[in-house]
Amino acid sequence: MAVSAGVVDKRRSLSVLATLGLLAMTAVWGSTFVLIKDVVGRMAVADFLAVRFTVAALAMLALFARPVARMSRIELGRALLLGLLYGVAQLLQTWGLKLIAPSVSGFATGMYVVFTPLLGTLLFGQRLRGVVWLAVLLATAGLALLSLRGFAVDVGVWLTLAAAALYALHIVALGQWSRPEQAIGMAAVQMVAIAAVCLLATAPHGPQLPPDRGAWFAVLYMALVAGAGAMLVQTWAQAHLPATRAAIVMTTEPVFAAVFAVALGYEPLGWRMLAGGALVLAAMYLAELGPRREAPPPELWHHEV
Repeated sequence: MAVSAGVVDKRRSLSVLATLGLLAMTAVWGSTFVLIKDVVGRMAVADFLAVRFTVAALAMLALFARPVARMSRIELGRALLLGLLYGVAQLLQTWGLKLIAPSVSGFATGMYVVFTPLLGTLLFGQRLRGVVWLAVLLATAGLALLSLRGFAVDVGVWLTLAAAALYALHIVALGQWSRPEQAIGMAAVQMVAIAAVCLLATAPHGPQLPPDRGAWFAVLYMALVAGAGAMLVQTWAQAHLPATRAAIVMTTEPVFAAVFAVALGYEPLGWRMLAGGALVLAAMYLAELGPRREAPPPELWHHEV
């Protein structure tokens, strides 16, 4: 069936908006690195995650009870499974971070950009253009320049790579299951599942609350803006973007983290930061902007029913 020019233009516009949404989300994530480093120095990691995601889940349920109530059993099951994947990935990543340098953790976590197309191909038979695979390689090289100052494979690295694989599975499955009209409800249910996983990690004593006002401010920002808000944006955006392109866009997170680190005086601006950031941005251009010179590929339409 032929697709009208108006429909194609609408899809392109939604794709651009989804990309901008993911970029804004990764910018917010990049802004949290300094806050997280400070908070986990004053409260246990599991407690921090449990409080953060519980606050996010309660806020989303209070605001979006009706969209959740309208979800079918299948949709609820899918959202709970997605939240379970994300919650376990959060715990694995955080436990791994305790054992390895933050820079190595950032690189190992960013490997979801490699795992995403592999899982998409293996599980759903997704076909990707050669330019997208090139973008994956460029993004990986950029992550290495931004993050690595030495690399040794130990338990912490394996835990973080396992987290990256789960993040990739979450991205791929979310890309298959998310629909624009279901995004709000699905995001809220995912957050409930993430909170449940993190609360279980604090058993048997349960989570300890943040120790002071500064910690509470950081936790609330990361719960409501970098947690609930980001999950809403990602769930909606992935209803309009193929999974691998979404993963490549999200690799700009360490670029934003580096920008904030330089702006706040935590790190000097060096050639590795500039070169790594340039490679990540080039990868995003190839995967997301470059192909628009041609007709939109069928994979851009796989969400339309």
